[in-house]
Order: sequence, then C-alpha cells, then structure tokens
Amino acid sequence: MQLPARRPWTASLTVPAQNPDTDAPLHKPSAQRKFRRVRDELGWLRLIVLGFFLILALMVSRYSWDMILISNAERALYDLRASYLAPQVDQDVRIVKIVYNDDTLIDTKKRSPLDRAILANALANIDAMGAKAIGIDILFDQPQDEDPQLQSALAAMQTPTYLAYANSQTNQNNIKQRQQDFLDHFIASLKSTKSQASSIRVESDVDNVVRSWPRIQPGLPPILARSLVGGADKLPGYEGSIQFREPKFEDRPVFASLPIDIVANPDIAAAMADQIKGKYVLIGGDIVDVDEFETPLRLRTQMPMIGLDVHAHMLAQLLSGQKLIAMPGWAKWTLAILVVLGGCLTSLQNGGVRAAVSVTAQIALFGGLPFWAQANGVDTQYLSAFGWLAGWIIAFSAVSVAVREVDSHQRRFAQAALGKYLPKDIAQQILDEPEKLALHGENREIFVVFSDLEGFTQLSHQIDPEMVATLLNRYLDMLCSVILKHGGTIDKFVGDATVSFWGAPISRADDGTRAAQAAYEIWQAGEEFRNTVPAGLPPIGITRVGLHFGEAVIGNFGGEGRIQYTALGDSMNTAARLESANKQTKTGVLASREAMERSGLDWWRPMGRVRLRGRALPVDIFEPCPDIAPHKREHHAAIMAMVKDDFDAAIIDLELLAKASPNDQAVENLLYRTRQSRETGVYSLE
Repeated sequence: MQLPARRPWTASLTVPAQNPDTDAPLHKPSAQRKFRRVRDELGWLRLIVLGFFLILALMVSRYSWDMILISNAERALYDLRASYLAPQVDQDVRIVKIVYNDDTLIDTKKRSPLDRAILANALANIDAMGAKAIGIDILFDQPQDEDPQLQSALAAMQTPTYLAYANSQTNQNNIKQRQQDFLDHFIASLKSTKSQASSIRVESDVDNVVRSWPRIQPGLPPILARSLVGGADKLPGYEGSIQFREPKFEDRPVFASLPIDIVANPDIAAAMADQIKGKYVLIGGDIVDVDEFETPLRLRTQMPMIGLDVHAHMLAQLLSGQKLIAMPGWAKWTLAILVVLGGCLTSLQNGGVRAAVSVTAQIALFGGLPFWAQANGVDTQYLSAFGWLAGWIIAFSAVSVAVREVDSHQRRFAQAALGKYLPKDIAQQILDEPEKLALHGENREIFVVFSDLEGFTQLSHQIDPEMVATLLNRYLDMLCSVILKHGGTIDKFVGDATVSFWGAPISRADDGTRAAQAAYEIWQAGEEFRNTVPAGLPPIGITRVGLHFGEAVIGNFGGEGRIQYTALGDSMNTAARLESANKQTKTGVLASREAMERSGLDWWRPMGRVRLRGRALPVDIFEPCPDIAPHKREHHAAIMAMVKDDFDAAIIDLELLAKASPNDQAVENLLYRTRQSRETGVYSLE
C-alpha cells in the first residue's frame, strides 16, 4: 500500500450514531421504528408492565376518591381547601336560630325528649312576630304529656312550619319501628295545616365528616332547607358540596342564636320581634355532645358543628344561589392524562435547569389548580389532587425504570460498539466518564502501530467480491483481536490497513510493551492468515507493521452527534512510513528508536539509520526478533554500534553474519544499505 509523499497521516476513531437493528446511520425515525426500537430494547413483558403502571397512574389520577387510603388523603386535602378558602361573611340577617341549650335542659329538667311545652309557647310567639318560615330540627318520635299543647300550637300556625321527619329506611340506627309509627301518626294529625313534614337528613362520608348536600331519597319529603324556601329554590336538584362559611368578625357568628327560653316568654319575646320578623327561623338543639357533626371547618375551629348549623349553612347557600360548579368528567380525564404525561416527560429529561423548571411548573399547576378552583367557585370535592401526585409519581417511576432499562440496553450496545475499537476496560471507563472524550484536543504522547497487507488490492481484482469480503473480514478480525488483546485503541481501517494506538484516551504505564507486543503479533497473525487461505486462490503477501512513539493531538473533533476520536500529527505519518519501509528493508516489523527504547523489551536488533520517504530527519530503525537467541541479538547490536567508529570492520562482521544466516533477507539487505551509506551513515528510502 503506497502513500503519497509529504502527506500528514490522520487517524480517527469514528463511531456514528447507528440503528442497532440495521447498523445503518440513523435518520429521523418513524413512529413505527421508534416503537420497534423501544419494544426490542424493553421486550414485550416489560412493555406490558410499563403499560400496566401507566394505566394504573391514570386510574389513580382520575379515581383516587374511590380508592382505599388514597381517598382519605383526598378528603383531608379537600377539607384543607374548603376550610381555609371558605368565604368570610358578616352575620346573615336572613336566618335566626332558636335553640335549646344546656341551661334549658336544666331549667326544664328534661333532656330527652326535649320539653315540648316550651316549644309550643315559642312557636306561638314566633308566629305572632311575623317570621317568614319556621323549620324544626327536633324529631317527635316519642309520646309526651305536652303533645296536645304542641299539636294545638302547630295546628294554629299561620307561618309555614316544617317538622323534622326521618324514617327507619334511611336512618336505621336511630329510629325503631315504634318510633316510626308514632312520628307518622304525629305528622298525619297535622294534615291540612301549615305544619308539614320535612327531611332533616344529613349525610356524612365514611370518615364521619359532612361535606355534601344529602342525596334526594325516594319516600322522604324535601330536606328542611328546600322546604323553607318553597318555590324560591335557586338550586333545584343540587347535591354538590355545602358552601360552609366563616364569620368575618369573631364576636359575630354567621347565624344569630336566641335561647328558646327567651322566645317562649311572651313578656320578653315582644321586645325581640325585630329579630324574628321576615326571617327564616330554625329551631333545634345546641347541646354539648348531642347532634354534632364534623365538617371541613373543624381544621380551623377545632370544633364540631351542631346539626342546626348544618341546615342553616345549606339554607343560606340555597337563598344565595351559591351553586359550586362541578368539574365535568372530560375535564377530570384531561387533567389526569396531563398529569401522567407530565410524569412521563419529566422522567425523560436529563436533569438540570430545564428539568427543575418543568417540575416547578407542574407543582405550580397541579398543586395550585385545586386551590385556585376552590377559591373561584368550583366544587373541588372529588377532584383528584392527591391522586395527581400519586399518579405523577407512578408514571414518573415507571417510565424512569423503563428509561434506565433502555439506557442500560443502549449502554450495552454502546459498550459493544466501543468494544470493537477499544479494550473493554477503556470502553467501560469512557462510558463511566464520558468527559474523557470531550470535544477538545490535547497533546498526548502515544505509541502508533500501522499495518498493511501486501498485494491485497491487486488480489481483490482477481477473485469474487464475496470472497474478497470474506477474506478481508477474517483478516481484520484477526488483527483487531490482537490489538484489543493488548489494550490498544483501533483508530481506523483503510482498506486492508489498520491504524491503532496506545496512550489514549487512557494511558498505562506499560503502553510501550503492549504496543510492541501487538505490533509483532499483528505480523504473526498476518503470516497465519496468508498460510491458511483457501486452496486455489492466488498467493497473499506478508503483513508489514510500523511502530513509532511521538506526540500527537488527541481529541474528539466531530460534533455532539457522533463520536469521532482522532489523532493528528507527524507521529501518525512516521508510523505509516515505517510500515512502508519494511518492503525495502525486507523486514516484517519496524520500530523507531523512540518506540524501541520505551518498549521495555530486549528483543530488538538495530537495522541501521534511514531517511524515510517524505521525511527530512533520519530515523534509527529496529526489528523485533524474539526468536533469535539473546547473545546473537547482542552480537548484531555490537556490529551496528561499530559502524560509526570502524566501518570496514563492521562490514566484514556483517558479511560473516549474513553468510551465517543465508535465509535472513533482512540482514542481507542491512549489509547492502550499510555499504551504500558509507559517506553519510544514512540510507535514503526515497
């Protein structure tokens, strides 16, 4: 293989991005090809598992309110939103409560059932004061001595009055059949009066917290709040969340409350007419540990709420028409999908500022959206706030595991690809420390080995292309095995020629020894190759090898999209010239003095001083001869050392050495070159 004169040699390790399926350079892949690559890298089983977890993430993001444990977290988050974003209002002048309190129980000496005589007196006074409507949150499910007085008062009412009603079907734990029978009889006795039955049903969730309006139940009359407003119901059919409200001022509760004792006293009640006239009146108990409910407001007040207040809040919401807007199903699905996509895409990012910004934006969006919606009149009960977090984590984790698996597969592929050019330990270190292939050049001292197969180009024109490919692949495979065995970096192939070097990207203390041993074994591999070609083929020439040590510029001079690790400099050119010089010196391997002295081996014999083609400075060349006895190598070296001081004696000794080794063409050629270089001591190989 001939090289043009004065052409600097450039060796490069170029590993373009490739498709592991086709070994072809990658263009922009189609969606089908991308899926096929992911499928092949993950495998069907892992893809199915990944799909399962992504579906799980989606279901959690959408239906977390219906899932055990997660639903508890959702309720807690909703209560947090509902309590701290509850509207703060002044006292509602439309509603007033008339209550039995603990003092009332002491004065009447009755705790359960409540004293009905005082209620009868209070109703008569309230009716006279001009209340708009009256709702009674007291069940008359047991007979009492005062019943005739109460029934008479209820029958005489001119103000629409609604009596508490419940049945055993919807309240099995609190109403027995006998109670049910008495309650039905009591209500029936007031037929054709303005006193009618009304449901006092209050629904709590599994954690015993009241959050929503009670569902409309067949067989029950309208709930108390709806009965009170009659035809003015502004929220027909509404079963969403109750809009609980907080007092704007600590000393003014949302709803005014009067003790029933005062209202029942005709002497005092007359002075209170302005507090009753035109208002909705709710009568019930405000007794410690009786008829109390947990609501979202407990997070702020740390106190339960009496049932009468729950009805008052529903009545106020009804009067104000404050319908919390339920988020439609399609919107919940859209948000759930966005959450899962957010987790997936975040897991695909490689950290850094962009990933931090992405995570921050998602926290702001998905974490803040429920609070923003609650503050703007959206019913965020059943909105999967915690489910979004759980779904995001599931999606992020599932895709992260898949990405790590793909990266591991790609890493194995990259390691296998680098392993075709680099020793395994160097390839592994580069994968672990990719900065070692940084996009910059640096001066490094390296050992360069250049090899070439004599006459293969001419041979390739004489045999079938398939045989050419078979022979060339076998030959290069043999040489690559030698190079990698000794820890060299395969830089490139130029036809049947190979370029490799030691000392980069990672240097070792014994790089010189490794390079020299590889150079000699490359020649041996070439000899084995040419002696084992199939019968009937033209003869194949010898493999010639050049070894040099010198400085080169090492680095990745490509771009971010490809690995192109390259050595530049005169050292590469010198190694190539040494390989070419073998043809004239009748040797198989030649090394420069610089390489020989750093090899740490004693198997060299000097082959004179030559001027390589295309180079001005002469080079001392050496041939590895491990098969020659050490004393013979020493004798050879002594003769060559004598050339400068006693040329004639050296020539005589060389002649004797050549006669003693008639088959050693290298010595014969050395004798010839030494004679020709008598004047200058340098033989030109131009």
